Amino acid sequence: MTTYTHEQVRSLVDGKLDRDTTLRMLSMPKDPDRFEKYLDALQRKLDWAERIVLPLGPHLYIVQLIETRKWVIKCGCGHEFCGWRENWKLHANLYVRQTEEEMAQVYPKLMAPDTPWQVYREYYCPSCASMHDIEAFTPWYPVIHDFEPDIDVFYKEWVNLPLPERVD
Repeated sequence: MTTYTHEQVRSLVDGKLDRDTTLRMLSMPKDPDRFEKYLDALQRKLDWAERIVLPLGPHLYIVQLIETRKWVIKCGCGHEFCGWRENWKLHANLYVRQTEEEMAQVYPKLMAPDTPWQVYREYYCPSCASMHDIEAFTPWYPVIHDFEPDIDVFYKEWVNLPLPERVD
C-alpha cells in the first residue's frame, strides 16, 4: 500500500496534482491516516479555528464549536447554518429556476427541462453566496434532507479515530 504525505494530500485537495497521481490516489486503497491528512488539509484552508468533524461538500462542513462543543453545519466562510442534525437547506438562500428564461441561462435553446414538470433549486450561503447544492425536482416536491451521517460509526469503525466530543 502506498502512503501519501500531508503535502501530497494538500495538493490533492487544492487540485494541484497531475491527472495520473490524482487517479491513483483516489482509486487505490487508502492509507490508514488518510482521513486525518484530509481533515488537516481542509482545516488549513479555513479562516476559523473550529474543528472539522466531517466535510459535507467542497465548502460545507460539520464542525465542533470551540466554546460549547456543539456540532453545527458551517460554510467555509464561517457562516453557521444550523445544528448538524437539521436540514441546512432550510437556512440557506434559495433561488428557484422556474421559467423558460431562467433555464435558458444554463441550457442551450430547446435543451432545458419543461418547467411545469421540473425546476432547479439552488442553495446558497447567506453570507458569501457560495452555491452548496442544486436540486432538480418537480415544482411541488419538498426540500430534501440529503442524509444524516452516522458519525459515531464512521469514526469508530471506518477511520478508527476518537470521536470528537459532542454536546447535543
